[in-house]
Amino acid sequence: MKKSLKWLALALAAVMIICFAACKDKPPVDEPTTAEDGTTAVNDETDVTLTPIAIEDIKVGFIFLHDENSTYDKNFIDAADAAVAALGLSADQAIFKTNIPEGQECYDAAADLVDQGCNIIFADSFGHEDYMIEAAKEYPAVQFCHATGTKAHTEGLANYHNAFASIYEGRYLAGVAAGLKLNEMIEAGEITAEEAKIGYVGAYTYAEVVSGYTSFFLGARSICESATMEVTFTGSWYDETAEKEGATKLIANKCVLISQHADSMGAPTACENAGVPNVSYNGSTIAACPNTFIVSSRIDWTPYFTLAIESVVNGTEIPVDYTGTIETGSVVLTEINETVAAEGTVAKVEEIKAALLDGSIQVFDTSTFTVDGAELTEYMADVDTDAAYTGDTNVIIDGAFMESKFRSAPYFDLKIDGITLLDTAF
Repeated sequence: MKKSLKWLALALAAVMIICFAACKDKPPVDEPTTAEDGTTAVNDETDVTLTPIAIEDIKVGFIFLHDENSTYDKNFIDAADAAVAALGLSADQAIFKTNIPEGQECYDAAADLVDQGCNIIFADSFGHEDYMIEAAKEYPAVQFCHATGTKAHTEGLANYHNAFASIYEGRYLAGVAAGLKLNEMIEAGEITAEEAKIGYVGAYTYAEVVSGYTSFFLGARSICESATMEVTFTGSWYDETAEKEGATKLIANKCVLISQHADSMGAPTACENAGVPNVSYNGSTIAACPNTFIVSSRIDWTPYFTLAIESVVNGTEIPVDYTGTIETGSVVLTEINETVAAEGTVAKVEEIKAALLDGSIQVFDTSTFTVDGAELTEYMADVDTDAAYTGDTNVIIDGAFMESKFRSAPYFDLKIDGITLLDTAF
């Protein structure tokens, strides 16, 4: 009996040695590894094998927070239509899902799109992200692309991607148009230099909104040095009543020009009713507001949609974290309404646009603003998102805050001097 146990023990030891030799060089599934650039990825055995798909066999799904009544979602819907048309896809190769909340409904919508045969699925709102990631883990053979999200570069999923654009440059250009209008009003004696106060209707105090109103303000102040700004928040991406009331409140506070980062016609309508110049967002409002609309900046998502869909067709990788630019055609301005805009606006905007393209102007040049009276030399931004929004990356380089360099989605969340927040509940 003892001899039998001895041989059994020797046999088990031999098996263990063989297993160790076979497995010692293979990291376990889901063990984090660190790349040369410092980002952390996960060794996931479900990584997608990229296989080309014939263009006639591709099927694309789109998930939108609202519908075409929202200027934000309409901008995405128009781009989706344009990309589908540019690629020559038939009507049954693209499925649109509208009015999908930032909750479990997003996962359910994504799962349904997979069931309908979609090879690639896009979602358009920040709060969709966790549910898109859940779907990406569940369906590794399908590509998931999410606009405005922050987690793709740290999730390590081969089939999950974020995208945004350097829209702060577009807002800066729109701000230049606003500054020219303020100067025209000063020169005409309609206001004094001290009365050049801008109002801004924002949705939330998220970095995306802060980056937007700050870049707009810096563009305006680069032209009209006395400009100041007041910001009010609605606590919703789309609430026409709240946005109209917000603009009305700002006008009552003697703001002489209004802009916004909210998705309805509420603020532009309030401006048209009051005869106050307006710079809108995500598309022209000239048809409804011909007497007050100046210009609008927006992200054109067509280049990204086209790139991502073509990548699936060709069996090539989609960028993990894509940033569209003026150069890629992703950051655009609508046609300037020269009836309302100051004389020379078109030429000046083109001049500043060229300077942004060649790098001679940096939107967040730290010599052009202060925080609590001091110029920034260093700032640790929350780039690798965590629950506590802990700063992890110094984003001040060569005297400028480098927005969208380390991650596509905005992380500029500073409160600079010259801007007053009327409420911070959201």
